[in-house]
Amino acid sequence: MIRAAIVGLGWWGKHMIRRMADSDALRIVVALDTSPAQEAFAAEHGVRFTTDWDEVLGDPAIDAVILCTPHSLHTAQVERVAKAGKHVFCEKPLALSRADAEHSVAVCRAAGVKLGIGHERRYEPAMMEIKRLVQSGALGTISHVEANFSHDKLAAVPKTDWRASPVDAPAAGMTAMGIHLTDAFLDIFGPIREVYAITASRASERANGDVVSVHTRFASGATGYLNAILVTPLYIGITVFGTEAWVEARNHTHPDTPGPTTLTIQHKDGRREVTEYEWTDTVRANLEAFARAIETGAPYVFTDEQKVDNIAVLEAICRSVASNAPVPVTAAHPPLAATA
Repeated sequence: MIRAAIVGLGWWGKHMIRRMADSDALRIVVALDTSPAQEAFAAEHGVRFTTDWDEVLGDPAIDAVILCTPHSLHTAQVERVAKAGKHVFCEKPLALSRADAEHSVAVCRAAGVKLGIGHERRYEPAMMEIKRLVQSGALGTISHVEANFSHDKLAAVPKTDWRASPVDAPAAGMTAMGIHLTDAFLDIFGPIREVYAITASRASERANGDVVSVHTRFASGATGYLNAILVTPLYIGITVFGTEAWVEARNHTHPDTPGPTTLTIQHKDGRREVTEYEWTDTVRANLEAFARAIETGAPYVFTDEQKVDNIAVLEAICRSVASNAPVPVTAAHPPLAATA
């Protein structure tokens, strides 16, 4: 059993506490937040509450720290936790620049601690099946992928909130939803070499915008497109186009809510296969995989190279939005990839 502290009791921090309440692999035992008003929630769920970082980092009974904090704080907090000798699970995005992501990976390696990342969508059964189909060659040569992760759960966030800040949440919905899609792209299709991105403000006063659209070019030569809208009812889907078949997954609910996902495969010969996957608790799956990696050395599905490359893509997207031009993606250094 990995005993963890969680930092930040916002929407997602509270969701994690609820999802991990009866886990036999990782148990959240302490919650750290700057607001004493959050103590009532912690008490309700049997979690010790504190506002003191030193209390968490100095507690030998705590094995790992989960960061659910504003994005601009991640790099310094990852370093602080790693240097205290505790494993780190950082909610996405790991950082806001490639250099900071590399720094976080490096300090965790130097400290001999595991670095987990909150991209739970990799654990969705439909996404795992798409990866299998692509990598087995069942779809033929991959030409293009299109993905969308849009909802209005954050539509009412005050414009003064960090989630609406161009500093903490640049490029509209990229750090909230789009970063999950680029992680999936890297996992399934490999390195991204170029992006062209635009944002728009359509129905909110958020300084960072409420729509982001990104075109990508993969190292393989295939192309991709992703979209994230912060002011529309739920729409989550991904479609992969190959020469032998295309495959589409459509989520009926947000990943935090039970609901099915429909997977459709359209073959070149006209056959169509439709499979419905039941909801699985991917947040729990990710945290428990992180715990197993700590306890047994089991492989963790996110390589250090991918952790850095995803932030390199985010950084390039932000530069593209600012310049209104295509921007190349600077990948992780080869030594990082070789030892990931």
